Amino acid sequence: MKSVHGPITIAGAGVSGLTAAINLAKAGVEVHVYERKKEIGGRFLGDWQGLENWTTVETVQSSLSDMQIDMNFDCHAMPPLLLTDGGALQMRCSFQRPVCYLVKRGPEPGTLDQGLKAQALAAGVRLHLGQAIEPEQADIIATGPNSREVFAVDKGIVWHTQLPDMAIFLVNESAAYKGYAYLLISGGYACLCTVLFDRFQAVNECLEKAKSMIGALVDLDIRAPRFVGGLGSIALETAFKRGKSLLVGEAAGIQDFLWGFGIRTAMQSGYLAAQSILHGADYPEMAQKAFHPRIKSGIVTRFLYDKAGSWPSGYKIMGQLAGNRPDPGRFFQHAYKMTVIHQFIYPLARWSMQRKYPKLRL
Repeated sequence: MKSVHGPITIAGAGVSGLTAAINLAKAGVEVHVYERKKEIGGRFLGDWQGLENWTTVETVQSSLSDMQIDMNFDCHAMPPLLLTDGGALQMRCSFQRPVCYLVKRGPEPGTLDQGLKAQALAAGVRLHLGQAIEPEQADIIATGPNSREVFAVDKGIVWHTQLPDMAIFLVNESAAYKGYAYLLISGGYACLCTVLFDRFQAVNECLEKAKSMIGALVDLDIRAPRFVGGLGSIALETAFKRGKSLLVGEAAGIQDFLWGFGIRTAMQSGYLAAQSILHGADYPEMAQKAFHPRIKSGIVTRFLYDKAGSWPSGYKIMGQLAGNRPDPGRFFQHAYKMTVIHQFIYPLARWSMQRKYPKLRL
């Protein structure tokens, strides 16, 4: 291990920044994390998010253990999924292993954010809440998505309910343009959101349509809802370093281009940044090796998803391809591998996505 002189400063106390801080502090390094919000998780308002478990053979539990992260937060396997287009398509999908785990985000007890905060404090990390530093002053930049490089927006509501656990995935252009809407209920807590990959100005209209379509399938029993939302940012042409600072998580643009997920990769990037500091390794090289193939495959799958949505029966075909397999999770796992087919399609897909999203560094 390389001797680290002086404190390490981290801008941003999201999952990537705290994962880096925890690993550095456990190795005996003095770590200072600066967070402009007054509480960890302050940018979130209690929505369910998916901790992806389908992108690799390695499970979430194993991956977090390797990153020295304890599961001291509420984490629930996603229930069997109902895939629907709001009409004739209603396909139930069960998975041999959970396709993802539901974690709550925000400053409330039990959230992923508060769990990581507790682990950081236990490791000796010094948190400076309500304080921001200029990113270029930080050794690690973990400041979240770049608002100028947005490829997706989501908006939804959360509320307490008497409904049983369930997961509904809605693919319909009027409810989620080029994206999807969903209802997730676990332990009497519900989250209904729409995710748009274009025409962001229609997000409110799409949310109302999603509520109507999903409400036709189940009595939503909405009581005292709170609004939630977020952004998706991605960049292939990133060096993972700006001056002396290492870029991690959403600041590095490594979210999933197909669905907008990114918790697991964000944490992995924070872990790699910490390891590079501890061992004197080349973080940009490590990050490119870990994330570029996945970003490229995401460009291909996003391109194909867009094209499927333009076909009259495109979503039905997509659902049947996944749903008719013994384990649909394996289908989506293969979608994230840079196969020969991906490599063949990639030049066209990248060109198409560059035209569609000119502000993204693709």
